[in-house]
Amino acid sequence: MPRAIWKGSIAFGLVSIPVELHTAVRDHRPKFRMLHARDKSPVRYERVCQREGKPVAWEDLVKGFEYEKGRFVVLTKEDLKTAALAKDRAIDILDFVKGEEIDDRYFETPYYLTPQKGSHHAYALLRDALKDSGRVGIAKIIIREAQHLAAVEVIENALVLTMLRYEDELVDTAPLEFPSREQARKAELDMAKMLIDNLAAEWHPSKYTDEYRENLMKLIRARIKGEKPKLPSAEPPPEGKVVDLMERLRQSLAQNQKPGARAAQSKRTRTAQTKTRGKKKTHHAA
Repeated sequence: MPRAIWKGSIAFGLVSIPVELHTAVRDHRPKFRMLHARDKSPVRYERVCQREGKPVAWEDLVKGFEYEKGRFVVLTKEDLKTAALAKDRAIDILDFVKGEEIDDRYFETPYYLTPQKGSHHAYALLRDALKDSGRVGIAKIIIREAQHLAAVEVIENALVLTMLRYEDELVDTAPLEFPSREQARKAELDMAKMLIDNLAAEWHPSKYTDEYRENLMKLIRARIKGEKPKLPSAEPPPEGKVVDLMERLRQSLAQNQKPGARAAQSKRTRTAQTKTRGKKKTHHAA
């Protein structure tokens, strides 16, 4: 089993379940190093004391908080441990809420929770109870000298802990401008909804890939071999200004229409045109 990045317990009420925290996501992006342009040598970053102008070793570093310009208060490891109030080894669940009530903007990084030895039954009991209740545990956890808000939820057979943002971390939308619903004409809205319906699909995450990373790796491999990379032709950037929104919606609808949907759309269009002509005839007859 991969090495745990944190060990502790899920705690709620008088219940305590020993668990381990494991990374649930991984970064496949290529890593770049800074080089000296002239001789392509790697550049080394050093921790330099501003006063002495000399490098400082890791063991000689301490954490300091700048409370005034150029003035610091130093905190030791013991200070940081004291501030944790002995909760640095607990996932302290405060509430159980409905998952759909949590705004997506609060979610950050997910982690897998696995049971430690001897806690499999208690782990499974909490998991199944959470799943049946349809609720999510809202907890606090201290990792890397910072307290995080977190959600404990069930995904398949796993308990997943996802870091949450605190409310004061979200940017207030009051200073921002958003168009009102009244600005959208019904015809435009109907056309836009037709386009959305036409592109509707089931969620299959495997169909979405990082094309930019793939192209970067093709370019890197070609450079290693001294070859010219074979990349797809670049697409023209989208225009900054849409002159005719309805026309663009029609073009998008025609371009993305699924097999069998064109006939149905044509029938709806003919029906609408027939109704319109009928109304006009009735109006002229009157």
